Amino acid sequence: MDVQKIEAFVRVCAALLLLLTACLVGLDTQSKYIFYVDRKITYKELHALGALVYVASAAAGYNLLQLGRSVFVSRYLGNSKGSYRYLAWVSYLLDQMVVYIAFGTNSAAVEHSVLALSGMKEFQWMKWCNKFTRFCFQIGGALVSGYAACALMVLATSISAFNLFRLYSSEKFLRLKST
Repeated sequence: MDVQKIEAFVRVCAALLLLLTACLVGLDTQSKYIFYVDRKITYKELHALGALVYVASAAAGYNLLQLGRSVFVSRYLGNSKGSYRYLAWVSYLLDQMVVYIAFGTNSAAVEHSVLALSGMKEFQWMKWCNKFTRFCFQIGGALVSGYAACALMVLATSISAFNLFRLYSSEKFLRLKST
């Protein structure tokens, strides 16, 4: 398999996992009677989960755009390595940025989820997961798929770095290879 096919496969898998993360969090809701009051819990109760929905959706869209860029470059530009050097730099830097933002948002959602799991006596926050178990399990699955998507995006960033730095000569610092 060549690098473009591997990159396409990794980006499609990452986009699907990010879409799964956004759907699992965004569609998660549970209601329960607590002290004769119907209490409904959604992802909007924890702001980090709301941010996770938006960031995961945007990262999935970005991966699909990068997939389209990869197909366009491999199909129409062929082996003209010097002509898309700037596009390779932009692609590499955007890949880095999206991975960092997605990982950071997922980590913030994990931190808020731990607060929902264990509560905090000092702030009088109650534990949610002993009352809303299905909600917590679904959020946990979404966070696992979010981290798997981040790992795949790191792999896609490595492929992007390979595509960028193979354009440069190994003998002269930051000089393009002669074609």
